Amino acid sequence: MSAAEGRDRMPGERHVASDDAATLRARLRHVYWIGGGSGGGKSTVARRIAARYGLRLYVTDDVMSDHANRSDPNLAPALSEFVAMDMDERWVNRSPQTMLETFHWFRGECFAEVIDELVHLPPAPGVIAEGFRLLPHLVRPLLDSPDHAVWLLPTPAFRRAAFSSRGTSWQIAGKTNDPARALQNLLERDRMFTERLRDEATSLDLQLIEVDTTMTEEELTDRVTEALGL
Repeated sequence: MSAAEGRDRMPGERHVASDDAATLRARLRHVYWIGGGSGGGKSTVARRIAARYGLRLYVTDDVMSDHANRSDPNLAPALSEFVAMDMDERWVNRSPQTMLETFHWFRGECFAEVIDELVHLPPAPGVIAEGFRLLPHLVRPLLDSPDHAVWLLPTPAFRRAAFSSRGTSWQIAGKTNDPARALQNLLERDRMFTERLRDEATSLDLQLIEVDTTMTEEELTDRVTEALGL
């Protein structure tokens, strides 16, 4: 393979080897992408839009376990290291910065599996794909049209309120020997991840929506709908 061919190689092409970049974009033309930080309302908005327009819903969170179980350690080394850790190693003993840099999903591991599944979904009636795994630099080369994607960026206050309302604030942290520190680490890691998404999406000229505590679910749904041109 030439250097030029290597640069044109797209996420997911190891599963769809016959497709060049343009063909892969065409095969994903029916997909609308909603990414963003944790606790930003992605799942709620995606469900509402899918129901409103009769679209198929693809939730990347729902397939994480399956992708992890099928992963090749050589292709997902950070995931393999994460699985081998105990809860304190994951969430207490490391800094939020280290947690950010080494978290497998934030590194795009197993994203090829996401693409492989999306290209094999029927194009009609269209698909809403949502989840924090949809990183801007991975999604941008797959977009036939930039207005088919948007990233939701929750403020720290909105994220805290969202986790509290779901009753999930301590779901992970409570399994460690220092829940308070684990929760603090998680919140800081997620804050930094959201800022990384902001910088990445901005540099790629992708759409962003700031989500704060003054915004209702209906207002957020309407803004995402408008951004996606639905």
